[in-house]
Amino acid sequence: MATKIVQVHQKYAWKWWQKFYFMSITAGLLVTLKHFLKSAILRRQVTVRYPEEKRPLSSRFRGLHRLKKDEEGRLRCTACYCCQWVCPADAIHIEAAAVTAEEQHLYREDKYPKVFQVDLLRCIFCGLCEEACPKGAIYLDGGIPMPDDSRDRLILNKEDMIESVGGKLIGERV
Repeated sequence: MATKIVQVHQKYAWKWWQKFYFMSITAGLLVTLKHFLKSAILRRQVTVRYPEEKRPLSSRFRGLHRLKKDEEGRLRCTACYCCQWVCPADAIHIEAAAVTAEEQHLYREDKYPKVFQVDLLRCIFCGLCEEACPKGAIYLDGGIPMPDDSRDRLILNKEDMIESVGGKLIGERV
């Protein structure tokens, strides 16, 4: 059996200078040179000194999750699971509990969320939970989610999200 020799058209063959990737290296160096000239010679700041200076937020920014209370100070959430079912990222976890006679003054329905958690690492901040809630109990408002080095602190619990009467959060972290 004879071996067949495949000839590559001259248009697609590599030239000697292409094997050293000069064009790719030159393109990368030009990008680096452009940023250097902007910051060193033209004195344009590329970065922001974060804690002291903050960039303006987009008008479409939604913020962190909050749970509302009604006029009498009771939690509006009735653990209907609508927000949990509609969440495309599966970031909301709710466990319901029945309201006892002693807790009747705290909740307006027969059940309440014993556990209400939002995993900020999974959440895509789409706002579907806010739209799906029939009682208007959950809404996206508040500050920027702060980066953290612990996974546990990026899971919001019910106590972290409940708003107080004065507008500040009860479980707000400093």
